[in-house]
Amino acid sequence: MAKATSIPYSSFEFEYWLNKAVEWGQATTTESQQDVCLHLPKLQEFLKHIYGTIQHMNTTAALKLFPMIGQLLGRLCWNPFVAAHDESQQNLLECLWCLYSADPENAVEQKANDWILSLQQNLISVDQEVRSFIQSLNYLEEDYHRELLKNLVSSLVKQLQNNQCDRSFLFLRLPTERWRIFSILCLPIITLPEVVPLVEALLTCCVGGLDEPLSPEFLDSVSNSLLQKKIFLSESAIMNLWLRYLPCLEQTILHLTESLVSNPCASLADVEAIITESLLPKVSAYHPSLFRVIDDLFRIILLKSDGHPKIITIIQAFSRCFVQALLQVQTQMPLKLYFPHNQQSLVVALLTNPSDVPSAAWCQHLIIIVQMLKRTVQDENVERTTNVFENWFLLVHFGDWLNIALQQLMTADDLSDLLLWLLMFYNNPLMAHQQEKQLLMDMKFMYNQLKDLGCRTNLNLEDVETSLAIKVSLKESHLKDLINQVLVSFLLFTEGGNRIAKEAIKLFALGGHRVDGVSELLICTAHRLKNTQCRGSDNSEMQTTIKFLRQLLRCNSTSNMYKECIFH
Repeated sequence: MAKATSIPYSSFEFEYWLNKAVEWGQATTTESQQDVCLHLPKLQEFLKHIYGTIQHMNTTAALKLFPMIGQLLGRLCWNPFVAAHDESQQNLLECLWCLYSADPENAVEQKANDWILSLQQNLISVDQEVRSFIQSLNYLEEDYHRELLKNLVSSLVKQLQNNQCDRSFLFLRLPTERWRIFSILCLPIITLPEVVPLVEALLTCCVGGLDEPLSPEFLDSVSNSLLQKKIFLSESAIMNLWLRYLPCLEQTILHLTESLVSNPCASLADVEAIITESLLPKVSAYHPSLFRVIDDLFRIILLKSDGHPKIITIIQAFSRCFVQALLQVQTQMPLKLYFPHNQQSLVVALLTNPSDVPSAAWCQHLIIIVQMLKRTVQDENVERTTNVFENWFLLVHFGDWLNIALQQLMTADDLSDLLLWLLMFYNNPLMAHQQEKQLLMDMKFMYNQLKDLGCRTNLNLEDVETSLAIKVSLKESHLKDLINQVLVSFLLFTEGGNRIAKEAIKLFALGGHRVDGVSELLICTAHRLKNTQCRGSDNSEMQTTIKFLRQLLRCNSTSNMYKECIFH
């Protein structure tokens, strides 16, 4: 890149090179080609001085100083012998970019912009005359096109790298406006593979100041191209895109969520693989501020979907991936930066993977979780609605412990009150005290009924239906979810429940989200048990439960959308 100079060339010298450009035309004769080659070194020097003179001017001022500069640069760009030469093309492009206005202030600057974009298109394309000329040189048109584009990209990247490396030399630093211009000039060619180095150089550049130097149109275009898999960038470039421009991060989250919801064959293992591949868990682990942005967007999606089970499953899958990524961060940051609205001891307890806790200690761990949660949500010194919601949303993230609670509900001897309260809070966090007290009594009655039924050797479906109808109102949707969860626990983890499980599927046909909730619960349970088995907690009882779940999922007509469940 040329150093700046304040010495403009004389009108005579400018006229000399303009006449040369007219004389050369498109260099189709041997004589003109030889003359171009003879004069290229001096032409390059001339263009460097022009660039040094106008690089800090606006377009209007540059045109006043050099009224014929458009004709000169245009004719040189149309000359393939000049444009195909690496250094000459770089000199031309540098001069052109100085004349481009990110925000044209008058008709002249707008016309100059249109003209520059047209010239840029010419530099990376060929017309019939140039095509004939290329063929006469036995040079493939595709190679010519590719090399021109590579030169264009290389020229820009070189300038950007110089700007990064030579910060001590103020005269070499590019004005912030130039960064924006470069990003705008990328728009027509952003999806071409040859342009990837330029896109990455722009995204990873560090420019001082509070304002983002790259144009929003460029950042949006990069984000859309990534989501449509039209371009592929490095992890650092993608992370920088999200850090520079939060709308791109939000667009990525929405696209990921929509694609996972609309993908009928994705298993939970596939879902986690897709989430990990998106880089969202990794960038969340390294940047707590971005985690909070992602978490807030998930919160909005969950509320707008009225707590749809599929959205909850996606949030829980993301949380598992996030925790894995968090464990790989070398410099651990305080969890308060990720979960600023929650008691940190509760966060730590929920963040612990159940497979990292011996199954014999699950009950004690759940007692700790429930006791901390109850103290927190019943704290009279904190605004209740916000406090309850924040802790409920935290509980939503770590669904494996809720899944463990359902399993312990039917396999443990005690804990029924604590575990029932946890499930009640999860399904209806804003219950009034009297309502909570009455529901706990009703649920405990039903729970005891099911525990007794689970020991029967001649259990039938009518007995279960009768026990569910007693004392428990099915009018409210959250109660239907709660009853379905307890019933699933009964069917999976008691001998009597296993016997009638296939018949009991029809009890779940309560309509709406209820069916999805049961399917998601079955799949999440199977996924958890499979992961626990893979981590070495292998026993015959677990294998039997997994085998039974496989059969139950196959016969469950509500879960046909999961044709390739988690059992590969």
